[in-house]
Amino acid sequence: MNSISANLNIMIKAAEKASKILIRDFGELEELQVSPKGPSDFVTNSDKKVEKIIIEELTKSRKKFSILSEEIGEINNSDKNNVWIIDPIDGTTNFLHGIPHFAISIALKSNNEIICGLIFDPIKNEMFYAEKDNGAYFNNKRIRVSKKRNINECLFATGGKEEFVSNLTTRKSGSASLDMAYVGMGRYDGYFQKNLNIWDIAAGIIIVKEAGGKINDINYLSSEGIKVLVGSNAIYEKMLEKLDNF
Repeated sequence: MNSISANLNIMIKAAEKASKILIRDFGELEELQVSPKGPSDFVTNSDKKVEKIIIEELTKSRKKFSILSEEIGEINNSDKNNVWIIDPIDGTTNFLHGIPHFAISIALKSNNEIICGLIFDPIKNEMFYAEKDNGAYFNNKRIRVSKKRNINECLFATGGKEEFVSNLTTRKSGSASLDMAYVGMGRYDGYFQKNLNIWDIAAGIIIVKEAGGKINDINYLSSEGIKVLVGSNAIYEKMLEKLDNF
């Protein structure tokens, strides 16, 4: 493994521990799909259990750091300059329907800048992570954004209900964090979406940047209604030209 900080090591351990619950619960969803009540309450409980484990693990070593998480909201501790940003299950709808495409996302914001982030897909056992000035990695191997220059050969990810696209080949996967991670390693050439929450994208921001990608300016003080555009330097401007009313 490449050299990583103590903070990132804490994040990895928290994600790996929480993922065991997530994998187990996902395995039980098949029976719930055909029950009269359905799996919605079960998934909500999974979300909360995973969040609880992540927060417990992070606060063992960093008791003073503050927290912003999808389910529990804000926890303002004595250190407000360092904030863990957590999405326990990014891709809840996929999880709900038994689709194996979702992730745990954890990032650390320090003085209004994302300095490290982790996205872990427990079903595929794929872990993406990055730290400021230390590169981006996929399962311990260095990653870079796509080198494609011809936009007609590119594949883009998007999400939400809006349609902005003009002559772009796109996919909607249902997980913003994984979309951004996939841009970081070149599976996708770019990604764009509106009305996101900061916990959807915080870890993806640092992964894309450290993988050599480009991202629009984002207000880290805003927690919702965020617009994101990411891509390689070669494709970013060409992607913008193709988007209508974005």
